[in-house]
Amino acid sequence: MAFLFEKLNVYQESLDLVEKISKLTETFTRGNYYLRDQLNRAATSIPANIAEGNGRHHVKDRNQFFYIARGSVHECVPLIELAQRKGLVSSDARKELFVHLEAIAKMLSGLIK
Repeated sequence: MAFLFEKLNVYQESLDLVEKISKLTETFTRGNYYLRDQLNRAATSIPANIAEGNGRHHVKDRNQFFYIARGSVHECVPLIELAQRKGLVSSDARKELFVHLEAIAKMLSGLIK
């Protein structure tokens, strides 16, 4: 039996983002584990909170998890920016990830409304 949240575009997009970030952070140089770990945890939090929110029966509870997911989207932004400044992420990769993050944030805002 499939869960309803698995059909949501925002859930699928957030899983794609987790995969991209996971692959990207595998290339982070030694000494940058803290950044790799924080970025992976922030990205993973997005689909996890979408799923958990969809398991809630009350709209207020559900939306709280969507707000947390959106917060995790925003958490990824400075982490990716810092990674770029340290030379761990190219400008093109940063732009691509930011476009992806912006789309997810907009979809989450739609779910909240």
